[in-house]
Amino acid sequence: MGLARLAALHGVATSHSPSAGVTVPVPDTTVVSVLAALGVDASTPDAVRSALAAADAATAERLLPPTAVLWLPSPEAPVPLPGGTRVQVRLEGGGTREWQEPLSDAPGDPLGVPLGAPPGKGEGAGAVRDTRRTAGWDQLPTGIHRLGVRTPDRRKARATLVVAPEAVAQPEGRVHGFLVQLYSLLSGKSWGMGDLGDLAELAAWSGRALGAGFVQVNPLHAAVPGAPTDPSPYRPSSRRFPDPVHLRIEDVPEYAYVTGQDRIRLDTLVEKAAHLRTAVLDKGALIDRDAVWELKLQALELVLRIPLGPGRRAEYCDFLAAQGQALDDHATWCALAEVYGSEWHSWPAGLRDPRSTETARARGELMDRVDFHCRLAWLTDEQLGAASRAARDAGMAVGIVHDLAVGVHPGGADAWAQQDAFAAGMSVGAPPDAFNARGQDWGLPPWRPDTLAACGYAPYRDLLRGLLRHAGALRLDHVMGLFRLWWVPSGAEPTEGTYVRYDAEAMLAVLVLEAHRAGAIVIGEDLGTVEPGVRETLSRRGVLGTSVLWFERDWTGTGRPLSPESWREGCVATATTHDLPSTAARLTGGHVALRHRLGLLTRPLEQESTDDSAEVAEWLDYLSRLGLLPEGRFDEEGGIRAVYRFLLHTPARMVGVWLPDAVGDRRPQNLPGTWDQYPNWRLPVADADGRPLTLEELAASPRLHALMNVFRARDAPAPRPAAEPRTGTPGARPA
Repeated sequence: MGLARLAALHGVATSHSPSAGVTVPVPDTTVVSVLAALGVDASTPDAVRSALAAADAATAERLLPPTAVLWLPSPEAPVPLPGGTRVQVRLEGGGTREWQEPLSDAPGDPLGVPLGAPPGKGEGAGAVRDTRRTAGWDQLPTGIHRLGVRTPDRRKARATLVVAPEAVAQPEGRVHGFLVQLYSLLSGKSWGMGDLGDLAELAAWSGRALGAGFVQVNPLHAAVPGAPTDPSPYRPSSRRFPDPVHLRIEDVPEYAYVTGQDRIRLDTLVEKAAHLRTAVLDKGALIDRDAVWELKLQALELVLRIPLGPGRRAEYCDFLAAQGQALDDHATWCALAEVYGSEWHSWPAGLRDPRSTETARARGELMDRVDFHCRLAWLTDEQLGAASRAARDAGMAVGIVHDLAVGVHPGGADAWAQQDAFAAGMSVGAPPDAFNARGQDWGLPPWRPDTLAACGYAPYRDLLRGLLRHAGALRLDHVMGLFRLWWVPSGAEPTEGTYVRYDAEAMLAVLVLEAHRAGAIVIGEDLGTVEPGVRETLSRRGVLGTSVLWFERDWTGTGRPLSPESWREGCVATATTHDLPSTAARLTGGHVALRHRLGLLTRPLEQESTDDSAEVAEWLDYLSRLGLLPEGRFDEEGGIRAVYRFLLHTPARMVGVWLPDAVGDRRPQNLPGTWDQYPNWRLPVADADGRPLTLEELAASPRLHALMNVFRARDAPAPRPAAEPRTGTPGARPA
């Protein structure tokens, strides 16, 4: 009983519900391990009693939480405060606001009593009690402020105060756009994989020629270098800084000034890059990220020998100043990884601490390489900005939608630089459910909720601010992680994990504030098991959800496809995702055949095929009854167009077109549950026959234009008020 109460005080669950009416207890060993990762000793009954006493004492003494949240335009204090409490708020932008909390609810002068008022206007012996209500809270500007309070009985407390608007801005009307894995989009200029120059071209073309309002890409976070590098964009070294592998080398300004022998070497590298591109596009080779980076790194070594002009130097210095310690740490890790390898746990002991004297000495010795990696971050940031401007200049209402992975690699730069913020010995995953009885372990260390709160969510704020610099919108993978995450102790099975709760109010307030500052939209990937109330809370704060056609059914009723008018308005409506079969594969049953070839089916092929065919037939019949399938149910291209016509008949704010769908690609970009059986994250966009297509060929594709005519027609109704959300659970979130 004591362990359960102690766990509850620290947000650690002692049971979970994989399905309605089913409760599964969490092993005590898991609870003890998770509490230990939070700095709480629960290893013995005496330790539990001691920890409970300490927690109770801290709660009794606490006047303010470490971080408080105020949603404007609320006039109420973010936490209950005794009447007569003096409040001081040091504003993020400078200046101070001060007032005294009212002693009663009696109406009166809205200005209240300022701090330091003489007796008779505030506290003090014989003072006349002031009964006027203050208006201090709702007069605060948005921002990250420092809150200080002093109660009439002289207790004092300080906290970080997050003041946020009540919701994120929404898209005006309905917008449509492409969803694409950037590496898979090669043009005639690519060095073997898609790059930021290709992103700018895609945005400019689709915005101007197709009326697209956005392009959503995979996470562009910095990967962990290795041999081979993990190609998954969802297990990065750093979420804070982008990967320079996405650079268009020829677009670096200094490229044009390389001369002499360096120019000859650079031209040779360009020729080798052309061979990489040809191998992928013409010879069926997989995208080889490591080979691409090897060539780009050599090229950048040559290009960065060109001195920066005064203006460029000033811009670079401004970037360094703006990024501060975070960039210094990231570049230092990159430089050290070149010497000692990319797993910092195996480095010499002194270098495992980013603040040690040994690390400071090594940073000085490697200063040239540290500066090199800082410049790579700057150049990548510049090209991200150029892609964003290309989207806006093309008239896109939203622009580039960037993706935030749910976590980072345990051996990468972020985990090294922010060790205090991560829970040691823990990994993020997913509990067992009806779709995955073994649960999932994603190998990502979780942030400690207590450390985040104590530092005013500084790492989280910096992360969001960096990602939103050049984003029209930000997609959060597994957005439910703002509320709770499934922690798996090292060495344990995913089934032996438990949920750890975060302060969702604070996490959301920081998210809404930073998106508001950037003028960006926020999208949450909320597929899979979602805790009751989460979608409603996200919707109230303006965070759009993600709705995938095949999962949208009346789960609490007939189980049939959900009618288009019953879809929620606050979502991005799509036909598929990077973890799911393309629409062509779904309609033809190709995804079942693929899983059979790889030995991934859990039931006999005949049974899987029969059930899959029945589901597809049900959808095609429904689309036909709605008049959305004039081409007939045996026309594959017509079926894909019908799916997107259906999405346009929902009230969804945003409709995303999976770019491979536009040319009939049958291959998923990622097949969950595989490692070496399938080329995850290494496939270029291809046509229905599996022939890779360049961006130039995509732009000229009759099939693509026939699909986009569905959007040009704009024959779908304008967005309607969202229906009551269903209470059933959509399909399982892919790994």
